[in-house]
Amino acid sequence: MSDMGSGDRLDFDRTIHPDAINREAATEPSACRGRGPAAFWASAQWLRSAFPQVRHEVNHVVTESDLVVIHATMSGTHEGPFVLYGPDGEVRQAFAPTHKRFAVDQTHWFRMAQGLVVEHWASRDDMGMAEQLGWVPPSPMYLVRCARARRRAAAESRAQRDR
Repeated sequence: MSDMGSGDRLDFDRTIHPDAINREAATEPSACRGRGPAAFWASAQWLRSAFPQVRHEVNHVVTESDLVVIHATMSGTHEGPFVLYGPDGEVRQAFAPTHKRFAVDQTHWFRMAQGLVVEHWASRDDMGMAEQLGWVPPSPMYLVRCARARRRAAAESRAQRDR
């Protein structure tokens, strides 16, 4: 499997089927919502932009028929804005960098075909991550920083679309 934290584009091309879908991309940038290695690579780049040293430590792997289930611990430091997008691709929320570390459990499900990932979905501890990073409960100053981060992300998103 390609590593969202350290794999390069060629790794994604070698492990992701051209028609693969990431069922977890609903709040990611539009480029992540497509199919195939390019969309999965876009997800990795999006994740790395907020958590440059993101890491997934594999705790358990279970395989059954065409399914591979990985229980992992995702960890990293929040160094860049973590931006969430709406269905229309518009910036919905941005969490300003806190420079705090986090470690949370996740379970990733992969459907495989011909040795390649064709589908991915996950169960994550997003609330645990939010608490560790200080997103909840937010301080008044952090809300201001998030509003600024959202405005910057929205302006950057508009500029990219206009190119």
